[in-house]
Amino acid sequence: MVANFPLSPGQWLPAHSHTHHQLALTRSDVLGVGVGDDYWVLPPNRALWLPAGVVHRTGATRDAVLCSLYLDPERCSLNWTEPTPVGVDGLLAELIGYLDREDLADDARLRAEAVVLDLLSPVPVTPLDVPHPRDDRVRAVANALLRNAADRRSLEAHARAVGVSRRTMTRLFMQDTGMTFDRWRTHLRLRAALPLLAEGCPVSQVAHAVGYTTASAFLAAFRRTLGTAPGRYLKGDLAPAAESGDSGTGEDAD
Repeated sequence: MVANFPLSPGQWLPAHSHTHHQLALTRSDVLGVGVGDDYWVLPPNRALWLPAGVVHRTGATRDAVLCSLYLDPERCSLNWTEPTPVGVDGLLAELIGYLDREDLADDARLRAEAVVLDLLSPVPVTPLDVPHPRDDRVRAVANALLRNAADRRSLEAHARAVGVSRRTMTRLFMQDTGMTFDRWRTHLRLRAALPLLAEGCPVSQVAHAVGYTTASAFLAAFRRTLGTAPGRYLKGDLAPAAESGDSGTGEDAD
């Protein structure tokens, strides 16, 4: 079964799960899917396999349409137990469109679904994890950055805003999220950047939108965190990109 769900800018479907396996994709827009603290960006050339029972959230930064293919676990030959990104080529996209037909006979649908399963090929893309803090003070800092990824205040300034010392906030952030403040903020910035990059926004524009002073600093942080350049990441190509020569040190450093 195929279902389509229009999403308005900034709309996120509440966390939920399905009794069927789901292949989530969009035909012409950009989607985001969150599973726990992990986050995937889905341009039209990528889908996300979500096993039955996995709690997830789906949304978009711009107008988009979520296309969901649901597959009965009892008739599914795949045994993937974790969310898995897959490439979407022309044939797979055409088959999903074919399965969207309401007049499709049951036997034809089963044959087409079997071909879909044969075409699913994992794409080695690492999701970005942005752990959600539990401590009220850390959560206040995190929420400020979630509201505005371009907030370039230092950790000391954030700590002062919630009434603790920089040293205390450093300890609390690591204790609560398992990450340093700088690493957590970098993951958040990159998560905010990916939908913009997938929509084709210029790197320099994206860099400033998420708090970097230069495109080179943003690219250095992207390579350091995700191991490749933005274009290759969005295509599922994790081959190391050539270094730009910018170390990304200073206020834009991870």
